[in-house]
Amino acid sequence: MSPPAPRKEEPPRIIEIVPPEGVPIRFDVAGLGARFVAQLADILLSLAAVIAVMALLFLSELIPMTGLVTVGALLFFAIRAPYYILAEILMNGQTFGKRLSGLRVIAVDGRSLSPHAVTVRNLMKEMEVFVPGTLLLTSASLSWPAALLLMAWISVLLAVPLLNPMRQRLGDILAGTYVVTLPVPILLPDLADAPQDQGRFNFLPHHLDHYGRYELQTLESLLQANRDAMGRGAAARHDDNLRRVAATIARRIGYTGRLDPDAAEAFLRVFYRTQRAYLENRKLFGDAREDKFHRSQGGKSGPRGG
Repeated sequence: MSPPAPRKEEPPRIIEIVPPEGVPIRFDVAGLGARFVAQLADILLSLAAVIAVMALLFLSELIPMTGLVTVGALLFFAIRAPYYILAEILMNGQTFGKRLSGLRVIAVDGRSLSPHAVTVRNLMKEMEVFVPGTLLLTSASLSWPAALLLMAWISVLLAVPLLNPMRQRLGDILAGTYVVTLPVPILLPDLADAPQDQGRFNFLPHHLDHYGRYELQTLESLLQANRDAMGRGAAARHDDNLRRVAATIARRIGYTGRLDPDAAEAFLRVFYRTQRAYLENRKLFGDAREDKFHRSQGGKSGPRGG
């Protein structure tokens, strides 16, 4: 009797975004379990805000005990609806729950996530999650035809992301969005011999998607300048340039770690090594990035700017 064939694991679902400039970018599709955890975290956060506001109103004797449930329901809607929309707009496709789960919302065309898309997907969430959820909690008071209709509604809502290969719910389909998993931190092979400053600054793959070869060469020229051969005034200007460039790069890539002004050069050297290794690795797979405009323009090279 031949041994049973080894069980094949389902390969991860991959989304390949091809923005107008033609540079393919790959993401792992977020699993439904991770999305559920993110949703639960956001709901708990919203409920905590509701409880805090209601406690303040009750202690201030602004609402009677009999009105707590009604006020709580209204507050829950008034807090959660703008929270999801504003968070995803201001946090680049993330809520606090998504950040906790390592998820992000992106546009299907590779462009920046628009406020319109964020608003559509989150207003649809009311119809997909909160309205049926509320009705389900009160289903004991529903007639059997209404309960049957509710179960059919919930079944359809659950079937859409389960059957969709990209795990899109109705809101994602209408808004033109995907929910993806953010890449985990990487340790590039050629950094093993890097100086001790390497441990002070850690860059994730999404930090390294902003600059190309041209900016790397410009940064290299700045770092190769011989400060010891400069006069006092030139050295001071050079130090100011380092601090300004470091602050600009940190802001553009969304670096949230600590960056002291006196650590600007160390930050830039670590970023240079990491960015160079990242670009060389992408080039091996046919993704050569010339400059920072590879994500924002449709194949046309923009002006070389800072």
